Amino acid sequence: MATRQELSDFLIETEKRAYKQALFAVHDEHMALDIVQDSMMKLTASYASKPAEELPLLFQRILQNTIRDYYRRQKIRSLWTTLFSAFTPTDQDKNQEDFDILETLQVKQESNDPHAQLERLQLINLIEEAIKILPSRQREAFILRYWEEMSLAETAAIMKCSEGSVKTHCSRAVHTLATILREKGVKL
Repeated sequence: MATRQELSDFLIETEKRAYKQALFAVHDEHMALDIVQDSMMKLTASYASKPAEELPLLFQRILQNTIRDYYRRQKIRSLWTTLFSAFTPTDQDKNQEDFDILETLQVKQESNDPHAQLERLQLINLIEEAIKILPSRQREAFILRYWEEMSLAETAAIMKCSEGSVKTHCSRAVHTLATILREKGVKL
């Protein structure tokens, strides 16, 4: 059974990565924050008595299900909105300039050279833009495997698919990202 402190530490450690994962999925900062908060509340309410080592897998499953629930609700809202109103606001620009997918990764800065830092920042921005282009299942598999560092089995359990499907999604994501980066002039 996870202690209160272990649960609190887990939620603090996971918060930023979960937010970014939700933001990639829903492309709305406020909704992403709501999704993460809902997921954390669900974890705390239903699984606080579980051992601390089970929390990451449980939380990822809850987070992915909450994201799917968001899309289901959006689909229903969209249907009713379409039926009852022909008016669709066009002022829905989503400003994501402050978003940094890789800020949670600990990167060893080998030099304080401004040129190297600029190159690193530009590369991170290119990777972020490339990840946004990926289909949702490929993006989900890629983030869970390589960003969250989940095992193949854990990723398959969260995504509710076979390990072979996870491998396929990850492989396709990596190839797509590599192609996009090569086209942008990044040497791999």
